Amino acid sequence: MKKMNWIVAAALLLATMTPASAQKKKGQPAAAEKRIAAYAVGFYNLENLFDTVHAVGKKDQDFLPDGSYKWNTLKYESKLKNMSMVLAEMGTNRIKAGLAVCGVSEVENRFVLEELLKQESLRNRGWRVMHFPSPDRRGVGCGLFYNPRFFTLEDSLYVPCIFPNDSTGPTPVGFTQDADNVIHPTPLYGDTMRITRGFLVGIGTLANEKMAIIVNHWPSRFSPSETREETGRQVYELKEALLRRYPGIKIVIEGDLNDDPNNKSVTEGLKAVSETSDIKNSDPHSLYNPWYNMLYKKGQGTLMYQGQWNLFDQIIISGNLINGNDYSTLTYKSHEIFMRDYLIQQEGKYKGSPLRTTAGGTWLNGFSDHLPTIVYLVKEM
Repeated sequence: MKKMNWIVAAALLLATMTPASAQKKKGQPAAAEKRIAAYAVGFYNLENLFDTVHAVGKKDQDFLPDGSYKWNTLKYESKLKNMSMVLAEMGTNRIKAGLAVCGVSEVENRFVLEELLKQESLRNRGWRVMHFPSPDRRGVGCGLFYNPRFFTLEDSLYVPCIFPNDSTGPTPVGFTQDADNVIHPTPLYGDTMRITRGFLVGIGTLANEKMAIIVNHWPSRFSPSETREETGRQVYELKEALLRRYPGIKIVIEGDLNDDPNNKSVTEGLKAVSETSDIKNSDPHSLYNPWYNMLYKKGQGTLMYQGQWNLFDQIIISGNLINGNDYSTLTYKSHEIFMRDYLIQQEGKYKGSPLRTTAGGTWLNGFSDHLPTIVYLVKEM
């Protein structure tokens, strides 16, 4: 029970078993205590984690010492310290070991991810990095941190987000699949103005069960809704391809979707449902989105625009992670927005909003314009 990931908050263990004290009152011997392992799966948009060196061919000039943000070594190192502090704390209120897996977005390259892991808050965690270069014009993309004590990475791939140049011909999905159901990413062609961040896929095992993590950063709100709807459809097809390759695999789709849980990209593109009761027989082809009720019933979000919360940072899970109180298999238990006072602007015009690194041309030495999100999974061991 002293292993880090065995420590589980009491809230996660409700209804798992009849208390031994109650059994004794019935004249029955106390049952052996069951061990429940809990795993935290997170996502965090790090908001422009750039180094201070120009990347040839990328439009990163704003984040250079002579750029508009005056992005120098002091600011960069402060950003690393702040981001690592948040990542290190995520999930620790329920699980001492913190995160088992965490996707991130708005990172310039693998170097900045490795620099994060060297920070004091994270250097002893033993985390590892999965990353692929991004075709984004600024160079920003996604990454995946994972703790190899809990998640074993077995394969990884980068699937481009591809949009058709016209309405004729088959609609692209960024990959092909051969007779053995192996996924082969498709090279990017066509209008380079529409080339955007693709989908980072990590395949491995968590709690001795096959799992795929798909990390996303969908096209911005400056693009029409149809672009994100098409992106959602591509991710849905990618999920189906993974199930053909690995029947029964459990899938986590996470990222900054640049849409709320009720937008078409999520409800129609991904076909994600907002109630566990809509998942029939733990169907692995179905997707459950726990964030719908978080935003529309509880009024909580991950970023604020004009005084109103949005919830773009979503972690959506396959139906075979919905098993009620059956913990004999890896099962969804709960979720949360990681919100701490130090992550929130405490005064001024933007009071109550996430405390950004820079706002209105002023360096605030903050964190991100997004709050992190976490899903908790449990399993009997």
